Amino acid sequence: MIAIIDYGAGNLFSVKNALDFLEEESIITADCREIRCADAVILPGVGAFPDAMHMLREQGLAEVIKEEAQKKPLLGICLGMQMMFDKSCENGEYTGLGLMPGEIVLLPKDQIIPQIGWNRVDWKQSNAVNKGSKSGNYFYFVNSYYVVPDDDSIVMAVTDYNGEFVSMVSSGNIYASQFHIEKSGTAGLQLLKNFADLGEK
Repeated sequence: MIAIIDYGAGNLFSVKNALDFLEEESIITADCREIRCADAVILPGVGAFPDAMHMLREQGLAEVIKEEAQKKPLLGICLGMQMMFDKSCENGEYTGLGLMPGEIVLLPKDQIIPQIGWNRVDWKQSNAVNKGSKSGNYFYFVNSYYVVPDDDSIVMAVTDYNGEFVSMVSSGNIYASQFHIEKSGTAGLQLLKNFADLGEK
């Protein structure tokens, strides 16, 4: 069972629909008990970092996410990826979950912001989640900000948008993508399937 965390600001149903298509059992939930009982957890996200973090903390979900990240596979998608880091510079400076060291910054201002659409992803390392995926595959992005990790060893993939930025990371049980895996066609479904398989081991 995969728990999709519902904190009031996520692309919940597109993630659920993608998992249903893959015939993977999942539940949309804000119940800490259900999250703790799940085999794997997905933290989706759409919207602004400060508001999303406020809702996670207000519902008691931030601590549960940090606890479960030590025990089982955790996947962050888009804003869900950004919240896994120390802090964001979106509309000020705000503290994230601190699961990985780094900060979130604005895309280059000489480009159209937000970035909306398909863009190329180039793999920097291979692991169980990107198994079978080729560098150069295109994935779907909707983002104005991106992560700058303190530790280059966690970088799984990069993408160019008038300059290279990190588009996927992994550390321990944690995997996180700036692109929307669930909206990225066959290439995205392959990654989502690989992640679901981790929870079944």
